[in-house]
Amino acid sequence: MRPSDHSSSASSTNDWQTIRSLLPYLWEFKGRVVVAMVLLVAAKLANVMVPLALKQLVDALDKSTHTLLLVPIWLIIGYGVLRLFSTLFGELRDAVFAKVTQRAIRRVALKVFEHLHSLSLRFHLDRQTGGVSRDIERGTRGISFLLNFTLFNILPTLLEIGLVAVILLKKYDAWFAIITFVTLIIYIAFTLFITEWRMVVRRTMNDLDSRANTRAIDSLLNYETVKYFGNEAYEARRYDHSMEKWETAAVQNQTSLALLNAGQSFIIAIGITLLMWLAAARVVDGSMTLGDLVLVNAFLLQLYMPLHFLGFVYREIRHSLADMEKMFRILDEHREVADAPGAQALCSGSATVHFEGVSFAYNPDRQILHEVSFEVPAGHTVAVVGASGAGKSTLSRLLFRFYDVNGGAIRINGQDIRNVTQSSLRAAIGIVPQDTVLFNDTIYYNIAYGRPTASREEIIAAAQAAHIHHFVESLPQGYDSMVGERGLKLSGGEKQRVAIARAILKNPAILIFDEATSALDSKSEKAIQAELAQIAQNRTTLVIAHRLSTVVDADQILVLEHGRVVERGTHRDLLALDAHYAQLWRLQQQQSHEQAA
Repeated sequence: MRPSDHSSSASSTNDWQTIRSLLPYLWEFKGRVVVAMVLLVAAKLANVMVPLALKQLVDALDKSTHTLLLVPIWLIIGYGVLRLFSTLFGELRDAVFAKVTQRAIRRVALKVFEHLHSLSLRFHLDRQTGGVSRDIERGTRGISFLLNFTLFNILPTLLEIGLVAVILLKKYDAWFAIITFVTLIIYIAFTLFITEWRMVVRRTMNDLDSRANTRAIDSLLNYETVKYFGNEAYEARRYDHSMEKWETAAVQNQTSLALLNAGQSFIIAIGITLLMWLAAARVVDGSMTLGDLVLVNAFLLQLYMPLHFLGFVYREIRHSLADMEKMFRILDEHREVADAPGAQALCSGSATVHFEGVSFAYNPDRQILHEVSFEVPAGHTVAVVGASGAGKSTLSRLLFRFYDVNGGAIRINGQDIRNVTQSSLRAAIGIVPQDTVLFNDTIYYNIAYGRPTASREEIIAAAQAAHIHHFVESLPQGYDSMVGERGLKLSGGEKQRVAIARAILKNPAILIFDEATSALDSKSEKAIQAELAQIAQNRTTLVIAHRLSTVVDADQILVLEHGRVVERGTHRDLLALDAHYAQLWRLQQQQSHEQAA
């Protein structure tokens, strides 16, 4: 099999899979679908009857003038009623089916959104936000087009072609049907051939469009970095380079469309000319009436106009399928971390966390953790310190089960976290991360995100505990102040206080402080350290820190180096040991004295 044949076969298979995946959404409103189909058939029957009524009207007028005031009046009324019904039934059909289409779009969009949230952190670290958002946007738009035009343009047109062919075969010379069918076959074959060729161009356009959008979104999200280095022109060149490739593909797409339209018009013009010549000859020799000529002409116009539109519809449906292809490909993304069959809810309560010989690597060629073992007893605080890259933050990611361990196990109250539901696990853990990213909403919303059902009083109490209440009250709009994209309207320290308030509001059994005060000044750090110590009371707490002064009161301190625990003990024990921790402590104390001086 040639590569092109294989590609075409795979594309057809993907198209049918995409169409089949939409069928369940149609049957959510079975009654509406059935009514729409009935109205569709009624509209087409009325449409096919219009030329027949017109033939009777022309023949009645042609035969005699004596019945001019009697017969044509009823034929004219009937002709008008059929015209009305052919349009009215179509409009009613669209109104009935609208809810089916919009609900399908809503359901698919929700399914993709939920699936994106269910995918692992690894996927989201690799994804390109701009490209993914554009794929979803095009895909949902394609669903609307596919459902409406497949059901209400292709099927009705095929039905109308069948009805017209039966009438032509039954009433007239077989040559009428032969010419009609041959024209149809040539038209459809030409449309399919050119459209399949154009699909390669369309997919290229989609890829380039997503790539350009990704670069634009990425550049705008990093606006400050662009400004810091004065790289506006550089970013513009990168974006224009992507758009230049898209422009080339778009021009090729448009010129090939012009070729397709011209070819379709040529085929239809030849077919209509032959049929009209044949009909005119039959009128001349008396085997057909003038009304028959009008009927054939009306049928041809009625048939070829939607057929010409059918070519456009088929092209757009193929484009829609291509647009939907990437969106549905997201649904095929494997969930790296999933609930085990029969997973139970975590029995948190007063939780004891136990890392048992945990080994982990983000990539097979770079091991991060090597058989790390430690326990955080219920209500106790354990701190993990070490140089950057030692694997400290990886511990929190594994505890949240953003990744599964490669070796060993993590247990909470004796339950392996791989055997409990992710929702119950994460509900029991609160975190104040090192890099706090906020939603582009109000301060109130961002604090309330820790527990959306909390009352306003509880939210304000959490803000007070995080020492951010007075700052918020000083703002013109108070708690309704917007924080901007990723919280950029707030300083690093203000963002971190919001994160602390959010964690306090969640009121979890297990707390993780991942460099929780790293963005604060010394005075604020001391104030919040006291609050954090109070919050951590009677909670199982894991503190990940770089500054040793923040963990001196921990029940146990672990020193992590190159993914291994090299020391453990209390602050006094580790100083007495006079090894890694003591050396790091002396270095930081010296830096503090120098800064104070």
